[in-house]
Amino acid sequence: MMFQYKVLNAFDYPSPWKGQQQMYKLDIGWPKIPEYFTGQTFCVAVDSLHGLVYVGQRGDNVPKVLVFSEEGYFLYSWNNTVEMPHGIFVLNTATDSSVWITDVGTGKNGHTVKQYSPSGKLLQILGTPGNAGSSLIPLQFDQPAEVFVEESGDIYVVDGDGGMNNRLLKLSNDYKEIWLAGTNGTGIGQFKIPHSVTLDPFGRVWVADRDNKRIQVFDKVTGEWLGSWSSCFSEDGPYSVRFTANYKYLIVAQMNINRLAILAAAPVGSIGDCVMVSAVQLADETKPHLVDVDMKSGAVYVAEIGAQQVQKYIPLS
Repeated sequence: MMFQYKVLNAFDYPSPWKGQQQMYKLDIGWPKIPEYFTGQTFCVAVDSLHGLVYVGQRGDNVPKVLVFSEEGYFLYSWNNTVEMPHGIFVLNTATDSSVWITDVGTGKNGHTVKQYSPSGKLLQILGTPGNAGSSLIPLQFDQPAEVFVEESGDIYVVDGDGGMNNRLLKLSNDYKEIWLAGTNGTGIGQFKIPHSVTLDPFGRVWVADRDNKRIQVFDKVTGEWLGSWSSCFSEDGPYSVRFTANYKYLIVAQMNINRLAILAAAPVGSIGDCVMVSAVQLADETKPHLVDVDMKSGAVYVAEIGAQQVQKYIPLS
C-alpha cells in the first residue's frame, strides 16, 4: 500500500515559520517495487558512499533487512539473528563498511546492539542476547532504541524503547564505557524513552527524548548536558533526529501527528530553543518512525510503520 503526502502551504503554518517555501518533494519512483516491503518498516539507514539503502522491518516469516539501491532497485535481503529491529545505522571507514542494528526483541536475540557486514554476516554483539539489563551495567541493554557510530569507532546508544533503562551511553571502539548520561525522569539530563541519537560537526550529541517531548543535547567528549529544545513538540514528541547533509537543519519525525518537522540547526556555542522552518505533512496513519539522510544527495528516507513502507524525499535546492 502506498501512502501519499502533502506539503503544508504557507497559510497552514502558524508563526514563526509562516511563508516558508516547500523544501522537499516526494520521489514517487522510490522504490521501484514497493511490494518488497512485507512487514512493518521500523528503520532505514543510508550508505552514502556506496549508494545503498538498508531497511529494517518486523513480522513473522519476513526478511528483517532489505537492501535497495539509491535509485530504488531491490538488491537483496538477510535475516541472520535479527529478531525485532528498531534502529539501524551504516558506518563507513577508510577500509570497511558495517551495518549496526538495535534489536528490541524479547526472544533469544533481543536486547542487543549488533554489527553486521553489508551482506548480513554477524560481526559483533553488544549486550547479552535474550536478557534485559539493568541500567547499572553499561553493556546490559533493555530495548535499545538506536545507535550512532563515529568513524573513529566511538559508539552512542540510546537505551530505552520502553524498557527499564532510560540512558545515553558512549562506548569506545573496544566497547568500553566512556560516559553514561541519564536516568528515568523529567529533569535536566533525564529521559523518558530516549528514541534516536545523532551528532553534529561541533561535538554535540542530539537525543530525541520522546516521551518528555523534547530534544536534549550533550557534549560528546564529557557527556555534559548543554541544553534542550521543547517548544516545537507540544503536539507530539520527537521520534527521530537527523541532520541534513549541509547541517543547516535537523529533520525530526513526529509519529503520532504524521509529520516531518524541519528545524533550524543551533549555532556553535548556543543551543537556544528550536525554530521550525518548514514541515512535510504525511497522510493520516502513515506513522513516520525513524529517518535517515543521504549525506551526499541530501535525500531524506522515512521509515513509516503505519504505511509499511519507506519513502524518499528529495531536496528542492
